[in-house]
Amino acid sequence: MARMTMVEALNLALRQEMERDDSVILLGQDIGLDGGVFRVTDKLIEQFGDSRVVDTPLAEASIIGMAVGMAVHGLRPVCEIQFSGFAYENFHQLENHAARMRWRTRGRLTVPMVMRAPYGGGVRALEHHAESREAYWAHTPGLKVVVPSGPRNARALLASAIRDPDPVIFYEAKALYRAFREEVPETEELIPLGVSQVARPGKDLTIISYGAMLRHAIEAAEELSNQDRIEAEVIDLLTLSPLDDTLMARSIEKTGRCVVVHEAPRSYGPAAEISARIMEKSFYYLEAPIERVTGYDIIIPYFSREKHYIPHSGRIVHAARKCLNI
Repeated sequence: MARMTMVEALNLALRQEMERDDSVILLGQDIGLDGGVFRVTDKLIEQFGDSRVVDTPLAEASIIGMAVGMAVHGLRPVCEIQFSGFAYENFHQLENHAARMRWRTRGRLTVPMVMRAPYGGGVRALEHHAESREAYWAHTPGLKVVVPSGPRNARALLASAIRDPDPVIFYEAKALYRAFREEVPETEELIPLGVSQVARPGKDLTIISYGAMLRHAIEAAEELSNQDRIEAEVIDLLTLSPLDDTLMARSIEKTGRCVVVHEAPRSYGPAAEISARIMEKSFYYLEAPIERVTGYDIIIPYFSREKHYIPHSGRIVHAARKCLNI
């Protein structure tokens, strides 16, 4: 198997899905001739032409609006929004139309489309280029929200998202785009949406995370193992909506303790919903309060200061030790 970055793995997924299904079409600013701002769509226009890899104007609402119409009429559009902070301009198209179409037409019409968007900090970007607002989308009925954590699962999840009959928000951590390489098979590989995975087995503590934070969670688990002889189980959510609370419950019933980690702001963030699900399904197994390690309730700061905002393994280890009372 070839070793790929996340950018290369996503490019592979797009190419193979476009080869497999003529109804898959790409839309976005600079995705054709320039190959996208992060080069995820690099060279696809050369293979599929400008009728299937469409460079659009700088108009996010129009990109999503066109995609809704295309999807209703039988195409499978994959839209690239250059940064997730630019997606606020198209929120009304997603909330008012894409998310509601199945309900509105009593199942007569569906909207099989994907909105891809780089999210999160870690690359010293400007305002609207570094936020982590996945809770907006996960809170919206009718939308599915997927956040891969590495090249291999990014490729498999994107293929599944493209084939899904409903609209999918596909958040890609820009900090992971070229952070590391992973073996990615050329043959077809799919991960079902709504299914989490155990990234590291353990028995003493559960750490739940997703996206860019997963690597920090695994680093923290390794530090706890080496320094405290604590074996933490790390769960990679992969999909925020629908949320796989069954795997979380099984893990909590084994470990009795939990830390939830995400980059988004703390208040009303995904960790709150995750904690509530654990309380509903596994309350009697908990031996300590659930700890949250998150971003702060501020706009993510610029440049070097963002490293103080973004959770890291040290903060996770501290929360784990508090949870374990050590």
